[in-house]
Amino acid sequence: VLAVFLAGAVLWWRGRSEIVEVRTVLARPGGGGVGTDRAVLHASGYVTARRKATVSAKVTGKVVEVLIEEGMKVKERQILARLDDSNIKTALDVAQAQLESTRLSLEETRAQLKQADLEFKRATDLAKGHITSQSELDKAESDAMTLRARLARQELDITTAQRQVTLWQQQMEDMVIRAPFDGVVTTKDAQPGEMI
Repeated sequence: VLAVFLAGAVLWWRGRSEIVEVRTVLARPGGGGVGTDRAVLHASGYVTARRKATVSAKVTGKVVEVLIEEGMKVKERQILARLDDSNIKTALDVAQAQLESTRLSLEETRAQLKQADLEFKRATDLAKGHITSQSELDKAESDAMTLRARLARQELDITTAQRQVTLWQQQMEDMVIRAPFDGVVTTKDAQPGEMI
């Protein structure tokens, strides 16, 4: 048994130590040589996009400018087209003017309130010394309270006007059509002058 075991170990050791010869070959292009138009592989099929989007405007409007052509590469957020925004620009200008007018009215009311508070303080001091009547004190107090209420309303008016301006600015942005992601334009379905 020991002899069989030793013979098997010797054979295994001999087979393991043999060097395997490796042949190397230089790879060359197939065909008749350089400049041959011989195709190596023929295949048919079609290419499909990984992502595809039909891009359109959020609002209905007249196209005034199209900045793309079929086959053109575009980047994300690149402007593709613009719609007519003349009416929205006018509304935005009106909203900004109303905001500015409300701010100026607020400043005017603050100045009037400061004066009314001083008048009320004077009337209070005079009423303590019985120099002025109660009705003058009541009128001064009423004037100051009226101006405080007007000031609070105008502060709310400013917030409303600011939101109105923001709304019109968003609508201006909606008149610009942008690419949702990087890609290639496959079709252009609108021309300047069309309603979309």
